[in-house]
Amino acid sequence: MNTPSNPTPKNSCAVGVLMGYFEPLNLGQLREIVWAAGQVKTLHIVVLPRPAPNPRYRVTLADKARHLQVACEFFDFVKIHTADSPEFAPHLSDVAWSYDEASAQISAKQLKERLLRALSSHDEKGIADDFCVFARADVHSDLAFCAVPDGGFDGQAIFANPATHFHAIHPAARQNYTKTVCIVGGESSGKTTLVHKLANHYGATFAPEMGRLYTHSDLGGTEVGLQFADYAIIAARHADAIHHATRHASAPVTFVDTDFVTTQAFCEEYEGKTDGVVAAFADSVRLDLTIMLDNNVAWVADGMRSLGDDDARARFRGRLAEIFMRHGIAPALIDDADYHKRYEQAVAMIDAWLYDDVPPDAADLRQFIQNQSAQNQSAQNQATQVQHAQTKDALTANASATSTEGDAP
Repeated sequence: MNTPSNPTPKNSCAVGVLMGYFEPLNLGQLREIVWAAGQVKTLHIVVLPRPAPNPRYRVTLADKARHLQVACEFFDFVKIHTADSPEFAPHLSDVAWSYDEASAQISAKQLKERLLRALSSHDEKGIADDFCVFARADVHSDLAFCAVPDGGFDGQAIFANPATHFHAIHPAARQNYTKTVCIVGGESSGKTTLVHKLANHYGATFAPEMGRLYTHSDLGGTEVGLQFADYAIIAARHADAIHHATRHASAPVTFVDTDFVTTQAFCEEYEGKTDGVVAAFADSVRLDLTIMLDNNVAWVADGMRSLGDDDARARFRGRLAEIFMRHGIAPALIDDADYHKRYEQAVAMIDAWLYDDVPPDAADLRQFIQNQSAQNQSAQNQATQVQHAQTKDALTANASATSTEGDAP
């Protein structure tokens, strides 16, 4: 860590302010916060909205305040504020400034005057002569600021590409900077195995398939007792598992084994109706990327699967496609029949999307549905032909029997 040329003497001020974007909150900023807190009795951290946030990450001002509050939870001498709070909004609504980024918008004197008014309306009285505003000396040359040492991380680079610099993001903020990738497909499409392969490849956390876990935890290991009321519980537990996996994210990507659309598809397949709670989860808990595996690998019976014949697998794929469209979700498709090539395709797809912002091609869901409708019509026609043939054979047999009876002496 660099030492500033004019470090503030320890405890030279009663009150200090560190104001910035903290987007994302990084390890260097925490080092700087800890240092600044050591120079004053009370450190106020004011979080501002960034004028031009990274469009790939949905992070609110409240999210950023929460990251800081979690990181500083046990520091009662550190107070977290947002620029839109009643005390600070009247004085900072037009300010775009961060202690660790170059800006010529406002001078140290002007900023200090505004912050003094805000703090006076908060809970700090009579601090005009016992107050300092911290700033990085390497980016703010105004000597009226109290210099804070460089924490050793490039905040601008981290902001520009959080995925590449994920290791530098503070753990309290990683939940908002990990991307969720869901692997879906029909029964025995290799979803769970692929999730484990990908989690190992990226060193990532993952949310497991909740329906299978629920079968063992609540149903005794089989689906014989599965009923309509169970699907909402499965969806709620799945949402909690996703939250847990992202909250403890260890990589810029977090994997999810199956999704709410799949849960809904099984509900409609087995129960014949849609679950409103599951539908609400599908609409509200949105995942960043969904990869759909085609059902073109061998079906493996495991004692729990039941949709093994070609017609059932095709029907379920069409059902998935219809529900995805219902919820406005456009999954990418991996249709190679080789398991290892599926893994390689998934890695290439995720890397291009995560690091280079190249969106994968969405699957043609309408084509899936059209193909399924055509298959259903073909199956219906075949069934009708078989029925007609059976009826014809029966009539012929009856006619033959009647003729034989008429010829009897």
